[in-house]
Amino acid sequence: MTLRFSEVCIDAHDIHALSAWWSTVLGWPAEPTEDGDVALRAPAGAGPDWLFLAVPDGKTVKNRIHFDFTPDDQQAEVDRVLGLGARHVDIGQGEQSWVVLADPEGNEFCILSAK
Repeated sequence: MTLRFSEVCIDAHDIHALSAWWSTVLGWPAEPTEDGDVALRAPAGAGPDWLFLAVPDGKTVKNRIHFDFTPDDQQAEVDRVLGLGARHVDIGQGEQSWVVLADPEGNEFCILSAK
């Protein structure tokens, strides 16, 4: 048996707004699916596609899984995504080399130090 990691499913109150935001952040194209969801198609070698699924409720607690991104320039990327509508969040991380942010629906993600 062989499994291939093909999609990350993300619940969203507004799949169109949130997928458009992440499409801008990542530079990945967004497209509607036959089921009425929205998919972000990852470029080859960039990981799995992201599938945004509509849910009626908003996010209420800290994510149990989140994304870490490694930039070329950490501060430039933090500034860029903050300018697009991300916000700083404190999940108890303390002083670290990474920056914890949240997308417009409150989903946490980290921008790591540049490698």
